[in-house]
Amino acid sequence: MPERSTPPTPASAAKFIFVTGGVTSSLGKGIISASLAKLLQARGFRVTIQKFDPYINIDPGTLNPYEHGECYVTDDGAETDLDLGHYERFLNRPTSQANNVTTGRIYDTVIRREREGAFLGKTVQVVPHITDEIKRRMLLLGEGGEFDVVITEIGGCIGDIESLPFVEAVRQLRWELPPNDSLVIHLTLLPYLAAAGELKTKPTQHSVRDLREAGLQPDILVCRSEHPIPPDMRRKIALFCNVKINSVIEALDADTIYSVPLLMLKEQLDERVIKRLKLTGGAPLPDLEVWKDFLGRLKNPTEEVTIALVGKYVELPDAYKSINESFVHAGAFNECRVKVRSIQSDHLTPENVAENLRGVDAVLVAPGFGERGFEGKIAAVQYVREHGIPFFGICLGMQVAVVEYARHVLGLPDANSTEMDALTPHPVIAMMESQKDITQKGGTMRLGAYACDLRRGSRAAKAYGKTHISERHRHRFEFNGEYLAQFEAAGMSASGTNPETGLVEIIELPQAVHPWFVAGQFHPELKSTVENPHPLFVRFVRAAMQYRKG
Repeated sequence: MPERSTPPTPASAAKFIFVTGGVTSSLGKGIISASLAKLLQARGFRVTIQKFDPYINIDPGTLNPYEHGECYVTDDGAETDLDLGHYERFLNRPTSQANNVTTGRIYDTVIRREREGAFLGKTVQVVPHITDEIKRRMLLLGEGGEFDVVITEIGGCIGDIESLPFVEAVRQLRWELPPNDSLVIHLTLLPYLAAAGELKTKPTQHSVRDLREAGLQPDILVCRSEHPIPPDMRRKIALFCNVKINSVIEALDADTIYSVPLLMLKEQLDERVIKRLKLTGGAPLPDLEVWKDFLGRLKNPTEEVTIALVGKYVELPDAYKSINESFVHAGAFNECRVKVRSIQSDHLTPENVAENLRGVDAVLVAPGFGERGFEGKIAAVQYVREHGIPFFGICLGMQVAVVEYARHVLGLPDANSTEMDALTPHPVIAMMESQKDITQKGGTMRLGAYACDLRRGSRAAKAYGKTHISERHRHRFEFNGEYLAQFEAAGMSASGTNPETGLVEIIELPQAVHPWFVAGQFHPELKSTVENPHPLFVRFVRAAMQYRKG
């Protein structure tokens, strides 16, 4: 057996867990990673999770939501994979630019270094230059002493061409790190054949074979299944895949993703990891009382509301993943089941809006970009404003509310956003000055966390319980301050503004005029977690409950 090579970076106090997937995509590597992280965190370990994606885009910022689901934005302005949303919602701690890395970002870094002459004339190759950069980023979060465990999820499937450099980097790290400082968890599928009446292990065997051909032996297998895995089948999997039988973990389909940590606890996934990594100092059992309380509220609601989600990407649930999860959090907090009715804004008109919104208790107008579906959103906002139905607008949803109010209350029928009509005579929403000369699309918007001052006594201030907040942004267009006096005079107040620029962050209508009409330029859904449901979603769901009661 060859000797271990010298680690490429100084030894880290952190332990590293690498999560790979096989057989098919969308098995839930992100949920398994987040669930394991939650169990370790609940034992007192400091844990973070990072996602390595094999696509060549620098980040998901320029991807259509139909391609890759929502783009999740972190406090430091990184446009990232939606799995980072799961990480934050489970762990209740922020992620950053370092938590999501793509093939595009790796190659961009290496090519820039080559242009600068950093490789001293050497031929730049996948091995070692690309894999060295992957390893550097894999170890980055473990270097500062902030974390005990770093979980790295490798996107895609074993066997995919684009994933090979990441798998090779993990193979190298397994040799370079001390023996008990890393492990590999492989997530596979056990399909059930109804005709045969049994689960089949062959796809899992082949997936592990592909992984081993790439130089990686999994330490733990997590097997997704629709049916319980019999003991004899666990023994068979262990035998053919070269893992211990108690390291074959059953992952049954769950009624909610938030049940998965408890299912993994029952399967003792955290104990297997702790023993394999020789982790010390944690509690004998995880403290999950808050989590169990949340699940109890989620699964035993006392009330139910229906909220319409008006957007242009509603055919793909992942396009509004964080919004849907925020409704879960806020619903559980209020002991209320939130049924979300997705409505395609393309199909809405002033003539059919009443029919489409019949029976809903509240309406959320979702964020988005571009002209498609914009007028449908205008129709939805006008209807709920005039009929006293609770309304919540997010990002473009706020801009829609401003344009609608300008047209139908301020008496400016041609009012618009310059995103939709560059020549509008009344640009109540306009591009920020800092954005006008930008030609590149990726990573150039107003991104990340910005401060906001709330007007005392406003609905927003009452919801937050304070007057100074910070929220995450992702947009280019803003409320045009030249029209602010007109809006205030007509009854719509700017209850939240940026303290440095004066840009309007929140607009609302008073209680005397409307039961709940609030919209924000930012994305509150990106900060909602199991332990801290977002206050605006909590109040919005509560307003829907009150509306339902009449």
